[in-house]
Amino acid sequence: MATPSQSQRPSPERIFGVLNAFHSSAALKTAIELGIFTIIAEGADRANAIAQRVNAAERGVRILCDYLTIHGFLSKTEDRYALTQESAIFLNRHSPAYMGTLADFLTSEEHKRDFDALTASVRKGGAAVAQGDNTKPNDELWVSFARTMAPLTTVSAAFIAELTGAKEGKACKVLDIAAGHGMFGITIAKQNPKAQITAVDWVPVLAVAKENAAAAGVADRVSFRPGSAFEADLGAGYDIVLLTNIFHHFDIPTCEKLMRRVHAALKPDGKAITLEFVPNGDRITPPMAAAFSLIMLAETDAGDAYTFSQYEKMFRNAGFAKTTLHPVPNMPQQVLLSEK
Repeated sequence: MATPSQSQRPSPERIFGVLNAFHSSAALKTAIELGIFTIIAEGADRANAIAQRVNAAERGVRILCDYLTIHGFLSKTEDRYALTQESAIFLNRHSPAYMGTLADFLTSEEHKRDFDALTASVRKGGAAVAQGDNTKPNDELWVSFARTMAPLTTVSAAFIAELTGAKEGKACKVLDIAAGHGMFGITIAKQNPKAQITAVDWVPVLAVAKENAAAAGVADRVSFRPGSAFEADLGAGYDIVLLTNIFHHFDIPTCEKLMRRVHAALKPDGKAITLEFVPNGDRITPPMAAAFSLIMLAETDAGDAYTFSQYEKMFRNAGFAKTTLHPVPNMPQQVLLSEK
């Protein structure tokens, strides 16, 4: 019998790598906190020069930068480090697409706590650590989300604005539900000078959206309705309702309840725009969208990453005639466009 080649033999490398995965997140967060990527972009490309700039030990910087190189965030030629294209775009603070703020939210102690209890969550079928009611205020969590996660919206917000025909400049009334940082509605307002945006969220969260609207120069066309998306007076007569990253927090009946409110708020020919992680029917592809279900298991009582067929049925039950799926280029999420 032939002996399997070394490359064909089972290896514990994947197990070792996954169990040590927290090393990678800690290294990346440390590099972001120290400003390593920005300093290299500014020309300090040797460990001793970087160490001087960040007031750290040369040995510590050299080991960290080598680790980042191993994991594809830097490249190295002899003793000089350089940014990869990905790091130059998303991790250099001088870049307009800088996303380093994501580390504060994604590696928070709350998230670590939830995943430390994952065994109990699997047994329960929902979050083992008390999360509170996601239809009620949680100012600390969602203000943090609004302040740190806005950079992640750049591509998807522009895609949604294009999908809604914002650049055509037609008069348009937009409702942004659970607006958070407000960037989805704000992006439409920036592209369409005739768009009027109404943002719904809790008062402390809306304060962040107000800051962003003012910074974008559209504050005069953004109004605010404080409160729960499930209870607040949403108003009526909207051309477009935005529902970005909200449904995955809830079970199907709760999602349908919200979508019925959206249906009532829209004009007869209005459209609902949903942004979500949407796995295929097999629930294991594409990897990032499918894996999002595990986050919902650890951090919500009954949330999930729903498939397109599930969304289509939910939205049809809420009164929508047609829903189509639109992948966001170079992003792991998809947009669902629902026609009233």
